Amino acid sequence: MSQFSAEGDKQTLAHYLKDIPKDVYPVGRLDYDSEGLLLLTNDKPLTHQLLDPKHAHERTYYVQVDGAITDEALQQLCKGVRIAIDGKQHITRPAIAIRLAEEPELPPRNPPIRYRKEIPTSWIALTLTEGKNRQVRRMTAAVGFPTLRLVRYAIGNISIDGLQPGAYHVCGDEIKQKLLTKNK
Repeated sequence: MSQFSAEGDKQTLAHYLKDIPKDVYPVGRLDYDSEGLLLLTNDKPLTHQLLDPKHAHERTYYVQVDGAITDEALQQLCKGVRIAIDGKQHITRPAIAIRLAEEPELPPRNPPIRYRKEIPTSWIALTLTEGKNRQVRRMTAAVGFPTLRLVRYAIGNISIDGLQPGAYHVCGDEIKQKLLTKNK
């Protein structure tokens, strides 16, 4: 779980990060079945900048979907799709959805996703500027291609390139500046 406090029998950040100061918290969350970049900070102004919807910071996800995703589905994702959040209908903001020509180089997933020989899978890069609960999974399902694997690849200009699962960097002002600089 992308939190330090215990919840049931699920492992949390506290199981992996033993020497983190008590005032450090994750910025945003990943659901239990998702992987990828998670920022931890005790910088409250930075947290506000990254979480406040009016700042619309980009988050890029690598998404493996069930089936061979169509151009039409990608166009729908780009325009915005209708999803239900807490029982209310929501139309997502326009996104950037790109079919990846090759499977991204990622560590194996534990547990692995289901494999069905007769049904192909596709990988897309999906960049959002909002962060609703389970939004990526809801969006891909809404266009007919349920998510099998979800990896947050980047937040702003910071990515998981060169990091292995469980690895982390302690960063200073240069990373904060990168996070607050809009992608180009």
